[in-house]
Amino acid sequence: MAKDYLEITKNISANMKTLRADIPETIQGFSAMAQAATKDGVLDKKTKEYIALALGVAGHCDGCIGFHAKALVELGATKAEVEEVLGMTVYMGGGPSLMYAADAISAFEQFQQAKKD
Repeated sequence: MAKDYLEITKNISANMKTLRADIPETIQGFSAMAQAATKDGVLDKKTKEYIALALGVAGHCDGCIGFHAKALVELGATKAEVEEVLGMTVYMGGGPSLMYAADAISAFEQFQQAKKD
């Protein structure tokens, strides 16, 4: 059965509310770092999201895959672009990365479909 990445990201977002309330300084610090790291610079946001997706695949992190696949859909990435990034991820990470790359393309397609609906 395919993982439901819309549900995965929804659940993580809901659970983050608890962490925001219980450890606000940590979450604020992480959010500030994320904003600084992802803003346009020498590399644009979309390129940085490709990197983040690759790292999520390599790290076997379903939440990372979901949030970065969603961001790539919002930034106008194409399926072909994402697949090329996933190809490099598999090349560098082997079989385990291939398993999560398959999940990542599913996540990307799920968020593309949700955007159309």
